[in-house]
Amino acid sequence: MIDASSCILVLNAGSSSLKFALYDVGAGEPGEQARWRGKIDGIGGSSPTWSDNRSEHARALVLDAERPFRAALDEVRQHIGEYTPTGSLRAVAHRVVHGGSRYFAPTRVNADVLEELRRLIPLAPLHQPSTLEGIESFFDSHPDVPQIACFDTGFHHGMPMVEQLLPLPYDAWERGLRRYGFHGLSYEYQSIALVRRHGDLARGRVLVAHIGNGASLCAMRELRSVATTMGFSALDGLMMGTRCGSLDPGVVLSLLETGRFSLERLGQLLYRESGLLGVSGESSDPRVLLATEGHNPRARLALDLYVHRIVREIGALAAVLGGLDLLVFTAGIGEHNAVIRARVCAALGLFGIRLDDAANSRHAPVISAADSACVVAVEPTNEEWMAALRANELTRP
Repeated sequence: MIDASSCILVLNAGSSSLKFALYDVGAGEPGEQARWRGKIDGIGGSSPTWSDNRSEHARALVLDAERPFRAALDEVRQHIGEYTPTGSLRAVAHRVVHGGSRYFAPTRVNADVLEELRRLIPLAPLHQPSTLEGIESFFDSHPDVPQIACFDTGFHHGMPMVEQLLPLPYDAWERGLRRYGFHGLSYEYQSIALVRRHGDLARGRVLVAHIGNGASLCAMRELRSVATTMGFSALDGLMMGTRCGSLDPGVVLSLLETGRFSLERLGQLLYRESGLLGVSGESSDPRVLLATEGHNPRARLALDLYVHRIVREIGALAAVLGGLDLLVFTAGIGEHNAVIRARVCAALGLFGIRLDDAANSRHAPVISAADSACVVAVEPTNEEWMAALRANELTRP
């Protein structure tokens, strides 16, 4: 049994998923390995599943169709009671995608903060609503437990102004229209993990590729973000599972001017119907498309464009860094899809990159060949632990 006063629960909400992790912190810092962690997938769909580190296989889950995300949170709360005598907690930490121009440091959430975060929903419509529902849910069930918002934009807050500034009239900057960058908890974790594994090499010209259903790149120097591909919203940059990534604004204007798209319909198109899903017409999952590309030309086209956009942005950020010392793949696709990694690296011969095919196929920590001019690595990410660390700092007795 874990001492109730030493538990921090971390919630990492997606548009249809909920990752959760419970950390034992005691009088010190939370250990990197959670005592209990898992994920609910398919929230809002016809066949949601539950998986955690106590079970070998995922199991089917039945959630209330009216409020599926609240029901998923109830499931997590129910299991917390198995670890604590009364279900009490020191804190609940939430990964929050967007904090706008005001919130970037970890922040204790109250009613005023919650209302301001609610105003930012249009900037992160896939993630912000479910995250805020999680906060509201724990306000109801655990009103005395501190809730800590850990912002995905925080790691990029110190980027040079030239990276943050948009080429719009200057008053746009003064109104908070700027490039924020995202996936910050993942990149902050990499700034710790890469030093442990690669030493001083990690302090050089490092490019981290966070490639999941959402995807971005971060150029790092001296373990700090100096440039990233996502900007004002999590829609910018790389082509993603269902998001378009960078797009000529003229295309958006054209869609609006034709009268075929309302703002709501346009948001649906750009966030949920584009990317790999939109181009292929089949799936947002590269694994599915890799299995069908031999007989589905659109699947192959989608994958070609997907890889091309990653390569193109790596080249741009490498120019900002003045070269590459270390290229790192992380997140679901980056950590587990050897074919995508191989296709990306095959197009980066300009940087002297050569893969060790055997190492790549087994997802080894270093997948570059001995004579590669740039080290290529695979490093799992741990956003939940970073949120637990920050929550612990704000709530330590």
